[in-house]
Amino acid sequence: MANILNIETSTEVCSVALTSDGQVLDHHENYDGQTHSTLLSKYVQDALVYCRSRELNLDAVAVSLGPGSYTGLRIGLSEAKGVAFGLNLPLIGINTLQLLTVSAMFRDFYDEDVLFAPMIDARRMEVYTAVYNAALDAVVEPCAMILDEASFSSELDMGKVVFIGNGAAKTSDVIKHANASFLSDIKPVAVDMMALSERAFRKSDFIDVAYSTPIYLKEFQAIKPKNKLLEELHRDIK
Repeated sequence: MANILNIETSTEVCSVALTSDGQVLDHHENYDGQTHSTLLSKYVQDALVYCRSRELNLDAVAVSLGPGSYTGLRIGLSEAKGVAFGLNLPLIGINTLQLLTVSAMFRDFYDEDVLFAPMIDARRMEVYTAVYNAALDAVVEPCAMILDEASFSSELDMGKVVFIGNGAAKTSDVIKHANASFLSDIKPVAVDMMALSERAFRKSDFIDVAYSTPIYLKEFQAIKPKNKLLEELHRDIK
């Protein structure tokens, strides 16, 4: 039986779950956004207090690696590394797109030939996405994609595709195909990491505590504040 601390901060949701052998022992979630830096450490400490109060030993720390919010991913991985290093525990990295797919699978029954396209909003018409089959094999590898009417056309022509996550809402405005269905209300949360983190623990599929990095899929591009842009324009005019 493995006691695993799961941490998820890839989107606006900040969540932590303590799981053990298919059961959620303790969990904390906040859906308000922009709270990761203030709430995550408290949630982790609450979970550790739960462990000590019941004389449980942690066996591993699992963290959602992305893709997703650059800031959220850095905060989550930094916290996970700190706990894993401080307690001398192995670290497990979970792909957030696979996490969304598993969340959809747990919600409903799907035929084996259905494909899953998890999506995380990346602003404008871009999403972080992939396509998985029921065995979580990648039919389309994780990528950053700008959506248009032809997106996923080959997969949709083959059969049903379930689009999942906060990027699925805008996808439904672009893709009009009889084989497309949309689950835009599913969010990546720590309690749903359990199946993936326990599988990784059984396989000893761990990541490096010191050198592991988030799955960004594309380089970070900082947006300049409007006043800075105006200053540059004024300098150019002069």
